[in-house]
Amino acid sequence: QVQLEESGGGLVQAGGSLRLSCAASRNILRRNPVSWYRQPPGKQRELVARISTDGSTNYADSVKGRFTVSRDNAKNTVYLEMNNLKPEDTAVYYCYTRVVVNVEGASVEHWGQGTQVTVST
Repeated sequence: QVQLEESGGGLVQAGGSLRLSCAASRNILRRNPVSWYRQPPGKQRELVARISTDGSTNYADSVKGRFTVSRDNAKNTVYLEMNNLKPEDTAVYYCYTRVVVNVEGASVEHWGQGTQVTVST
């Protein structure tokens, strides 16, 4: 059973920084794209950033220029560096990956349990 585990969340003042980590119980993160999602209080989950296996990245417009997603394949870990945090960044942050399990293209989704990020004014 593959497990993803996020860490690094916490309480920070506006303008501050945090670095989230996503680690996997098996060596899957280096072979698959990995995304960070967040779910603000009372709102739907939304895509924040994504990193492909070749290292290319995509970001939501709301975090461009402030957040950076990266991967360390040797550690089987993906990071989300968050700078200049704003109160509207307050949310539970999740990492996600989808693994293709057979030649027909069937896949399995994996989500972490989430880590809380709270940005105070």
